[in-house]
Amino acid sequence: MHTALLLLPDFLLIVIGFLLCRYTMLDRSVWDGAERLVYYLLFPVLLFNSIVRNPLQPSALATLGLAGLAIVGCGIALALLLGRWPGVDARLHASGAQVAFRFNSYMALALADRLGGAPGVAAVALLVAVAVPACNIAAVWPLARHGGHGFLKELLRNPLIIATVAGLVASLMGLKLPAPVALTMERIGLAALPIGLMAVGAGLRFGALRDAPRLAAALLGIRHLVLPLLAVVFVRFTDLPPLQQLVIVAFSALPTASSCYVLAARLGGHAGFVAGLVTVSTLLGMASVPLALGAYAALGPVPGTPLR
Repeated sequence: MHTALLLLPDFLLIVIGFLLCRYTMLDRSVWDGAERLVYYLLFPVLLFNSIVRNPLQPSALATLGLAGLAIVGCGIALALLLGRWPGVDARLHASGAQVAFRFNSYMALALADRLGGAPGVAAVALLVAVAVPACNIAAVWPLARHGGHGFLKELLRNPLIIATVAGLVASLMGLKLPAPVALTMERIGLAALPIGLMAVGAGLRFGALRDAPRLAAALLGIRHLVLPLLAVVFVRFTDLPPLQQLVIVAFSALPTASSCYVLAARLGGHAGFVAGLVTVSTLLGMASVPLALGAYAALGPVPGTPLR
């Protein structure tokens, strides 16, 4: 119950965004601009500032980064294997496979902030840096085969990756920001999470999942059942400190990225099918994240791992 209450404010912000977009003058056109503001300015500043203020040790960078890639890699492999099912529509699979392994960065950062404050956000920033390129490549590749689109340019221009890499470089160089600059960036970062979460709610859509219900159930099962179970077991065999173990488990159970719909629509996929998957995944995240964290708490920290 404690974990569910911890997440409740974030999910309420999503509900507020949904209601504002559907039933007030703050319609879709307003939230399109808000999403761009969050994606290109607010979140990059939050990521950069969190890393500079809370540098991770090099050994933790490697272990945490590999742990995140391991979870994402399992999701990618399982999602792509679904394409070999007899009777699976190639276009629907190419469009929806990304839902099984991509994650909502907005919710990841908000959750990390609640679980561990700035150190938790710094840990998630690293996961974003290593997982987003892998997820984007795996998401774009099936769609690109149908539409002939490339993805390397998009990866190199991703603002979240740029901000995280810049933060890691600045941290390794021992950069200390002047107090007025640091305070300004901190205040910008504070605006990122509530606006980002409300933008997630504004983007919820109930699409037509009836076109492939079995495929939809399998993709959502990977995202919200298989990956969290793997993460809970996996962290038992790492030497990560408890906070980072907690972040990995929460990361594995997150709702899928709301931008899955945008990618499918832009590359000629089945956008309606993906919109439905994103909506259901967001709702399932309200249960999967608390359940995964509860399972981790029931097992307890890895024996012999120091608290820090």
